[in-house]
Amino acid sequence: MRNKNVTFMVQAAIIAALYVVLTFVANALGLASHTIQVRFSEALCILPFFTPAAIPGLWIGCLIANLATGAVIWDIIFGSIATLLGAIGTYLLRRHKFLCTLPPVIANMIIVPFILVYGYGIPRVYLKEVDVTIIFNAMTVGIGEVISVCVLGSILLNVLNKYKDTIFRQNAD
Repeated sequence: MRNKNVTFMVQAAIIAALYVVLTFVANALGLASHTIQVRFSEALCILPFFTPAAIPGLWIGCLIANLATGAVIWDIIFGSIATLLGAIGTYLLRRHKFLCTLPPVIANMIIVPFILVYGYGIPRVYLKEVDVTIIFNAMTVGIGEVISVCVLGSILLNVLNKYKDTIFRQNAD
């Protein structure tokens, strides 16, 4: 029999690696750098629904992906924290199939707009001379996250749910 700690670490490592690879795919296709960013890797944020190993896996995967894609330090730190908070929220809401998709969306909508403005210096957005940059970016980040997590992630959740006992089985010591 395999050790539960080994299973946990292997699952976390596989999830981290998948996150990095999917981030590179989205970047290569130009989907991760427009106003509305669709990152395939964010669909993996539903994995805490199945296993707590996804929490460190997603966080480390995001951290490595941000480092490897040349993100600014604020994105490396706070973007990874947004993913970590979203993963924890998903795990806490794992009893609710749709609600568990919302924490990554909310965490990114709150944190990423500040990274875009203060880390990347994106141009300000004004509506009738009122600076709405943060609100505008929260909406565009939210749209991308809804596509990535709520739509793609929900599809992934439903597919994986059929095989959860095989893929995410926890072995005894």
